[in-house]
Amino acid sequence: MVCKLKKSLYGLKQANGQWYDKLASSLHSEGYKHSDSDYSLFYRKKGSSLVFVAIYVDDIILTGTDVSEINSLVQDKGLGKLHYFLGLEILYRHDGALISQTKFTSDLLKEFDVLNCKVTTSPLDYTEKLKATDGKLLPDPTYYRKLVGKLNFLTNTRTDIAYSVQHLSQFMQTPREPHLKASYHVLRYLKQDPTLGIFISNKPDLTVSAYCDSDWAACPDSKKFVSGYLVLMEDSPISWKSKKQAIVSLSSAEAEYRVVRQVVGELVWLERLLDELTVKCSLPIHVHFDSQAAVHIAKNSVFHERTKHIEIDCHFVRSKLQQGFITLHHISTDSQLADIFTKALTGVKHTTPLSKFSVLTSNLRGGDETTQSN
Repeated sequence: MVCKLKKSLYGLKQANGQWYDKLASSLHSEGYKHSDSDYSLFYRKKGSSLVFVAIYVDDIILTGTDVSEINSLVQDKGLGKLHYFLGLEILYRHDGALISQTKFTSDLLKEFDVLNCKVTTSPLDYTEKLKATDGKLLPDPTYYRKLVGKLNFLTNTRTDIAYSVQHLSQFMQTPREPHLKASYHVLRYLKQDPTLGIFISNKPDLTVSAYCDSDWAACPDSKKFVSGYLVLMEDSPISWKSKKQAIVSLSSAEAEYRVVRQVVGELVWLERLLDELTVKCSLPIHVHFDSQAAVHIAKNSVFHERTKHIEIDCHFVRSKLQQGFITLHHISTDSQLADIFTKALTGVKHTTPLSKFSVLTSNLRGGDETTQSN
């Protein structure tokens, strides 16, 4: 028998919304609730039974303590460990799991024909300053946009190229030859070790800490600063970002203070999400940065001449500090793990902090379990 469709669901603008509404209503009928922190997360808690459902369009991850409930949801008794999800490869070890995009990286290097090129030790040349109007315009800007778009997807597991991709994304509108050359520099860096990924430890210590940094007036065109932060659970990275800010800061202290506000906002959201996941987040959370002036601004309740131009929303850092949600700690620049999210560095300075927040290669499995992607 053949069924003729009057209208195809696939390809319509409302297809994703209709699918999500249908799936959500089905889960709600089974007693699942939406997460208040992430709308793609559903959960059901009944006594000691916990089941979590994470959804991205039609790709779903199930986890929890109630195996029978999970099996009943998918009607598949042979359900096993997660090995592959949205291009992310999960390799299990005795002390945790390594999440990488090895196949995606290898395919990317092959697609843009850099397998025979020499490798580099850092994602960007720290001696070169890219500008929006320097160099000859590319005849086909879509080529550059496609490459940077794929590099952006790779930052889901490659924290080491977050700043580079953020920087190259500034030139998407009118890309030029120096911008394309710099993007190929990133590919040559990836060729050095395509298997690099983030390691999530299974240690019982779930202490959350954060590092944040900024590079004042880093953009040569707009003079805006670049901020970066890294949130760790013990030594495992769980959240990070490199971003050029929309506001021009009048001083390096203001730039540092603004990035602290940004990371504290991330920590507030993260603490709520962990609470829904029944993970107890011990307070206060330690926030590390390398500006003594920003520490004084956060701790000083006097609204003096140096800070009266800063927007009120930035001072919610002070309220969270007074509530005991965070503590602020000054560290030396050499100990600043977020430095690689704000500027291009030499090969040695770029590589040194990676091992401190569990950026590892999947080739070093040792005697651990070897898994294949589904």
